[in-house]
Amino acid sequence: MILSLAAVAAMSSGGGSSLNSSSPLDPFDSSTSWSLAEDPSNSSSEPVVRTLTPDLQPATTAVAIREVNPWDIALCVTGTLISCENALVIAVLFYTPTLRAPMFILIGSLAVADLMAGLGLILNFVFTYLIDSSVEFVTLLSVGLLISAFSASVFNILAITVDRYLSLYNALTYNTERTVTFTYLMVVFIWVLCVTLGSLPALGWNCLRDESTCSILRPVTKINAVALAVTFLLVFAMMMQLYLQICKIAFRHAQQIAVQHQFVAISTTKGVSTLSAILCAFGACWLPFAMYSIVANSSYPAIYTYATVLPATCCSVINPIIYAFRNPDIQKSLWMACCGCFPSNLSLRPRTSSDV
Repeated sequence: MILSLAAVAAMSSGGGSSLNSSSPLDPFDSSTSWSLAEDPSNSSSEPVVRTLTPDLQPATTAVAIREVNPWDIALCVTGTLISCENALVIAVLFYTPTLRAPMFILIGSLAVADLMAGLGLILNFVFTYLIDSSVEFVTLLSVGLLISAFSASVFNILAITVDRYLSLYNALTYNTERTVTFTYLMVVFIWVLCVTLGSLPALGWNCLRDESTCSILRPVTKINAVALAVTFLLVFAMMMQLYLQICKIAFRHAQQIAVQHQFVAISTTKGVSTLSAILCAFGACWLPFAMYSIVANSSYPAIYTYATVLPATCCSVINPIIYAFRNPDIQKSLWMACCGCFPSNLSLRPRTSSDV
């Protein structure tokens, strides 16, 4: 009987354990632990939420907080100033029908180029910090716009210099229809050339596949950067030669007018000083960046690139002041637009392209 009772007890113990092993798990049992691979009855979703929340929190914070480079802020502010200045110049030229001479066509083309450059700097900041800049299309679009705009700005300055030289060298035939046609053709050629230069990175001339070939401005290749820098140096040399010829012609005219010798001599000296200031400002803005693009590559510290790019962009800030706001005709249009009149001391003499 004792053996029978022991057997019954053993069977009861075994059955109970088998019953417990086959019974469903208690979701409220403190010994139960959940994993991400299991899908328990929907009553236990809270432990999963409590487990995922600490993992997601740092990732969200890391994406939301990103340090902004002060140099990028400076470039964005410069781009905003450039855009405002040149938009004003374009508006004045567009709404003033009398400003249609070849000189104003070139000034308008320069203003459009600088406006695009300013917008390009703003878009570059947006693409860098507000949009995923790792997308190739975004990078190539930003770089292409900046190359096209700043190249057009430099070439338009050269075209204005050529126009000033022709207005002195061919003073009698300067305002003919042939000169106007030549000016339009020159503007079209400049923009076709600069858009082509800006399209080269998108057409495959980039270093996105081979970082070792990058220049100081990714994704522009080192070869492209050197070619652009050498082109700028040639443009600068041509400008110096043309301004030297302009000074020679101006001094020769001053000597030929004996009656107004003293007045013209003073005026010519002032003009030469202005030309020198224009050349010095242009060289000071662009020469450091051009020389650095030739000698440096992507392994150089980024601060040196920023330190040379910022002065180059400032040239587009100076251009409206030098070529537009100093012009009495544009000044009169601005005064008329702002207050409906212009000061009595403002020069009423028709201004030619040879005036500086």
